[in-house]
Amino acid sequence: MLGLRDLVLFNIAAVAGIRWLAAAAYAGPGSITLWVLAAAFFFVPSALAVAALSRRFPEQGGIYVWTRRGYGEWHGFLCGWCYWLSNLFYFPNLLVAGVTMAGYSLGLGESKAYVLGVSLAILWLALGANVVGLGVGKWVNNAGALATYGAGLLIVVAGLAAWWRSGPATAIDIAPGWDLGKLNFWSQIAFAFGGLELGAVMGGEIRNPGRTLPRAAWISGGAIAAFYILGTLALLVLVPWREISPITGLVQAGEAAGMRGGAPWLGALLVGLVLAGVAGQLGAWIGGSARLPYVIGLDRYLPAAFARLHPRWRTPWISILAQGGACTVLLLALQAGADLRTAYQLLVDMTVITYFIPFLYLFGTARKCGLRWSAVAGLAVTALAIALSAVPPEGSGPAWLFWLKLAGGCAVLIGAGRMVFITARTRA
Repeated sequence: MLGLRDLVLFNIAAVAGIRWLAAAAYAGPGSITLWVLAAAFFFVPSALAVAALSRRFPEQGGIYVWTRRGYGEWHGFLCGWCYWLSNLFYFPNLLVAGVTMAGYSLGLGESKAYVLGVSLAILWLALGANVVGLGVGKWVNNAGALATYGAGLLIVVAGLAAWWRSGPATAIDIAPGWDLGKLNFWSQIAFAFGGLELGAVMGGEIRNPGRTLPRAAWISGGAIAAFYILGTLALLVLVPWREISPITGLVQAGEAAGMRGGAPWLGALLVGLVLAGVAGQLGAWIGGSARLPYVIGLDRYLPAAFARLHPRWRTPWISILAQGGACTVLLLALQAGADLRTAYQLLVDMTVITYFIPFLYLFGTARKCGLRWSAVAGLAVTALAIALSAVPPEGSGPAWLFWLKLAGGCAVLIGAGRMVFITARTRA
């Protein structure tokens, strides 16, 4: 069973992504303002919604159960379906981004063997820990949360020291820029704050969930907002923002901090913390999202195998291993060739949209339960994030082709979900 401390660390492991610091710094000092706005109008409403709905419906299933209670069976299934599939696409992206970031400091960032080998090792370590159960899996999550926060804290301390000694490397102008090519990134700011709802999916495995979930949401929420805002500011202090890479920015900052402070070991320490943080974040998402197909399987909308518990460890091991198999296939496809990598990038773009569809339901259900203004704010930011996700990023080719592929891909995913749902209802 998860207690308050475990759930706070679980939330930090799930939400705080070290790679978002470099991506935000790459967008310029204006991203500081975007972090603050996203925290105020998306993250806080998310925490309010999770707190209110977990008190009202504390059972296992979280956002799927809340939507089913608020809007009916089909909408509950669609919410759970989109949430689960978005995570299947997210896992390989998370692994490759973190492993590549760490690999650049070792001169291995372009090595397919390194990226694939380390990614698969971390993936199956996280899967094994979750199959054995939360008694073991939570320690991977906890260690990952501490490693991620430790890396962020290290960068913040280095940034403060650099500012004190020689001033910031970037002029801190926090007015957001209106670069059309980077509008697509704005949706990722809100995406980076997603994850507080994940812990509620495991409501049946949390000690006193009606009380623990809201407290954990607020404690971890403050820590996560500080991590993003201060971490991005520290990167801008250490490295001129026009020189920051969205992939290797953290490594650049570590090297710059090591040179300024006479600590060449800082880069190697950051590599270890990044890899441990990726393992913890992946473990948290695997453990949480695996409970969704388990609960949906109990409702007989997915094959009965998803609802099976391990005879010894009492975990939804079929659901966990199914996620691992899908993620392994996507990782192999990602390394296979340029055409498949292009196709996979489209899946990554679709991830943001399919992930935010459940948030429309989350805030809509919260509004039905009495959270008016915060739910409206959350709905507005979610709708804006979906719209901005449809803005073609730099280097994506013709805009019409990007929109056609994005709309067609999302239609296929939702259409497949509708077919699964109708088939299950007909069989029942």
